Amino acid sequence: MSPASVQACPDPALSGFLTAHELARPGESARWTPLAGGVSSDLWRVDLPGRSLCVKRALARLKVAADWQAPVSRNAYEWAWMRFASRHRPETVPELLAHDPGAGLFAMAYLPPERYPVWKAQLLHGEVDVTTAAAVGEALGMLHAASAGDASLAAEFATDDNFHALRIEPYLLATAAAHPALSDILHSLAERTTATHLALVHGDVSPKNILVGPSGPVLLDAECAWYGDPAFDLAFCVNHLLLKSLVLPRHRAGLLRSARTLAEAYVRCVDWEPRPAVEARAASLLPALLLARVDGKSPVEYLTEDRHRLFVRTVASALLRAPAPTVEDVLDAWTTALTTLTDPGTDRPD
Repeated sequence: MSPASVQACPDPALSGFLTAHELARPGESARWTPLAGGVSSDLWRVDLPGRSLCVKRALARLKVAADWQAPVSRNAYEWAWMRFASRHRPETVPELLAHDPGAGLFAMAYLPPERYPVWKAQLLHGEVDVTTAAAVGEALGMLHAASAGDASLAAEFATDDNFHALRIEPYLLATAAAHPALSDILHSLAERTTATHLALVHGDVSPKNILVGPSGPVLLDAECAWYGDPAFDLAFCVNHLLLKSLVLPRHRAGLLRSARTLAEAYVRCVDWEPRPAVEARAASLLPALLLARVDGKSPVEYLTEDRHRLFVRTVASALLRAPAPTVEDVLDAWTTALTTLTDPGTDRPD
């Protein structure tokens, strides 16, 4: 939730939303500050006399180079996911204030960055705290456990079309198109993931969407919420830690330890299916997601060097062809491969 620039209300519908839900009085002065960081929504900090809040509106076309369309109805599912989380782990989400599903808008409490730093920013600046990774793994595992086997949640979050548009197509299928030799494997992973419905999935558990709060991690941006395969969330988050370990050699050991700790904390919470089953699915998805952040529709912005992209392609392709049985095995393979990489000696996070 970092501010970009201050402006007047960018759209009368937004100020109308605040007054309609009694979050602001008619004619009350308000300062709107766009918040940077996301590609799928517009986000503002709104400063009113004596108080601040945050307003989020979903975009029909995501802010990436590729043509990536997604239904704005995902805003309602994000709101619903946050309501679910607030019932089971209230400290893991901001306070929810108001929602307009027709407009694709909701308001929540503004969490100041001095008290709620973004985990990604901490990691890229070398602040690698393994206890944060453990807390993220535990929170994610407990939310999955709380939702597993819940038929009402399965019906409420039957968002297969949204998840396909936001995750399956841009990550797995777009990557398959870029790698014809791996197409069958990636399509098989897409089909298996699509067909698995076990727990409520956040869909975007990334360090950029996690605030490190005084009471633990706060999860944001649940636009991809879907009742599906919980292994996706585990693989998605571990993926980001592995990619950062590639470009931050001075903090590599801590990042790899964080990835292991997060996975271990998560697996301890698994009680809805045999632990080896969810681990195997996460382990097979992990190299696909690594490759997707190079050759999918949403390449990670800090992999700027050809040698790093080649490294990801090489290691991920090998793991796709010969799947590892556990996340720990994937981490072992990644760690071993890193020993062959010649680093310039300085971190270049951007």
